[in-house]
Amino acid sequence: MTSDVARQVAALRRTVARLHGELTRYDLVAWTAGNVSARVPGQNLMVIKPSGVDYDDLTADSMVVCDLNGNVVDGTGSPSSDTAAHAYVYRAMPEVGGVVHTHSGYATAWAARGEGIPCWLTAQADEFGGEIPVGPFALIGGDAIGKGIVSTLSGHRSPAVLMRNHGVFTIGADARAAVKAAVMCEDVARTAHLARSLGQPVPIAPNDIDSLHDRYQNVYGQRPG
Repeated sequence: MTSDVARQVAALRRTVARLHGELTRYDLVAWTAGNVSARVPGQNLMVIKPSGVDYDDLTADSMVVCDLNGNVVDGTGSPSSDTAAHAYVYRAMPEVGGVVHTHSGYATAWAARGEGIPCWLTAQADEFGGEIPVGPFALIGGDAIGKGIVSTLSGHRSPAVLMRNHGVFTIGADARAAVKAAVMCEDVARTAHLARSLGQPVPIAPNDIDSLHDRYQNVYGQRPG
């Protein structure tokens, strides 16, 4: 590992460790469940949470560096049990720089029903560009989950997928974007559940979804210059 790559990895270890605190801050995980990973730009490497370690004990040094086949390159602990899934996503989707997995309550309840979340909210149109889709059931440990994520999200505007009977996986241009998608997915899932408990929610027209998504992605917020 060259000195430049080593500096990149060290910075991402700090970032990934810090971002795990956002999962607990927004109540997206319980005990040691869930994980965040980040691709090392320009390298066949990723940084990911160690398996089964308490969130309070996570540090930059405890993060594990793996190649994109899931093999440990640097680190003293075993990587997350979802490492193969993350690695498959990075191999198949070169535009992805971060992957997050949670079992957040409302979103995972939709996953347990094997049901995607229809686009009933402007905030959902903004962030997800339509329905949050449901992916297939897959066992943990191999790359079957990764294959399900990729097959579901390929060609889809949503950065989140509800893996059936399992939980939420999100992707982003970097790890922070993937964490944001996980936070917003749970927020949308909760509101959609509450809306449906009151009756039949009103759908948003496809053209309006397109307009909302375009505005949020290309106009909203501060822009360079």
